[in-house]
Amino acid sequence: MEIQFTKMHGLGNDFVMINAISQDISLNDQQVKYIADRRFGVGCDQLLLVEESDDETADFRYRIFNNDGGEVEQCGNGARCFANFVHDEGLTDKNEISVVTSNARLTLNRQQNGDVTVDMGTPVFTPKDIPFIATETQEIYELDIDGDKLHFSAISMGNPHAVILVDDVNTAEVERIGKALQNDPHYPNSVNVGFMQIINRSEIKLRVYERGVGETQACGTGACAAVVAGIILGKLDNNVETQLLGGNLSIHWAGEKNPVMMTGSASTVFKGKISL
Repeated sequence: MEIQFTKMHGLGNDFVMINAISQDISLNDQQVKYIADRRFGVGCDQLLLVEESDDETADFRYRIFNNDGGEVEQCGNGARCFANFVHDEGLTDKNEISVVTSNARLTLNRQQNGDVTVDMGTPVFTPKDIPFIATETQEIYELDIDGDKLHFSAISMGNPHAVILVDDVNTAEVERIGKALQNDPHYPNSVNVGFMQIINRSEIKLRVYERGVGETQACGTGACAAVVAGIILGKLDNNVETQLLGGNLSIHWAGEKNPVMMTGSASTVFKGKISL
């Protein structure tokens, strides 16, 4: 089987984009891992499949696979790449695109400069819906993780996030704490772990250790979760510039019951074919 693909990235968070509308595509987890392998395949943090939507009110459906082959629910940087990909492939001429994932509906708005604003939906705090095992909803939770008392916020942006406040992202033990929290039984579906340093009320630095991937250059849902956590704790304003390793995202959240709006770039790297 030969597959045509496009390699894209959002702030260094890289993706293999596959048009499953014009191609008959069915991938198992081993094939996803092969494509995502940086030595033997194309190489990516995640693989995105673009599909026709079975929902008449949505333009497209897309599926998201981590580079370990596992399917996940949501990806903010991937959503921005998705918007430019379907436009460049000639699959739509709309600048406002409605898409559905396994558990969410997103609205993507392409701007003239190539940036994309994504309506990421409303954040979820109820533990069972994250999912996170806790007796009640709290702004800050405490767990004994790998010998440390860890304090963090628990939020879902369509996928589970733990947000930890740190004094300096450069010295944060991202891999050690990230792995330990991902393996903790309080997160039955694992978790994306964000390490947030607050610069001022409208600016943060962020590193994210993602499920099934490890630390990435950027994480869109992680940026949204971090800003939401900072606003809930009274430490951030409604508009926040988020500095990630790969670049910046602009996040806006008006507060409870409002969607989180994320704006950033999405770039094409190259196109190719791969045989499986």
